[in-house]
Amino acid sequence: MENIDIEKVAINDIDQLQKIGRQTFYETFSESNTEENMESYLENGFSTDKLKTELNDKNAEFYFAKIDEKIIGYLKLNFGQSQTELKDDKALEIERIYVLKEFHGKKVGQVLYEKAMQIAEDRKVNYVWLGVWEENPRAIRFYQKNGFVEFDKHIFRLGDDEQTDIMMKKFL
Repeated sequence: MENIDIEKVAINDIDQLQKIGRQTFYETFSESNTEENMESYLENGFSTDKLKTELNDKNAEFYFAKIDEKIIGYLKLNFGQSQTELKDDKALEIERIYVLKEFHGKKVGQVLYEKAMQIAEDRKVNYVWLGVWEENPRAIRFYQKNGFVEFDKHIFRLGDDEQTDIMMKKFL
């Protein structure tokens, strides 16, 4: 695999973030969900206003994975009160690691994951946690391989569909 560069996303990168966010989410989940629910989530979850709020949040960070300046994936981390569930100051949440389908199996997700773990170490958190859809065995295996264990479940709404996410954590 060529060199993968990791770059922090800035507010002026919002259009590129919206594009990669929508594309990777669609590639990952469109086969398992209705077109209506996908459209609703992509419209709301990746709206310019929502992304602007997230990019301006001091307790959230986004990173692009790039090869030759082409964005091929991204990472979203949450700290403190910006975490979606636990809101533990001694924890870091990996909210998203998404990679373009054509780059699956090429270690891009692993590089983004390692960036998250480096940040967790730098911030001296006690553990890293995340939620992963119970019907995404590829992602579950990825996190298990990296030492995460299941500790709970929660509901994720995709349009009008309530889906179960497995919550996983790794102590550092």
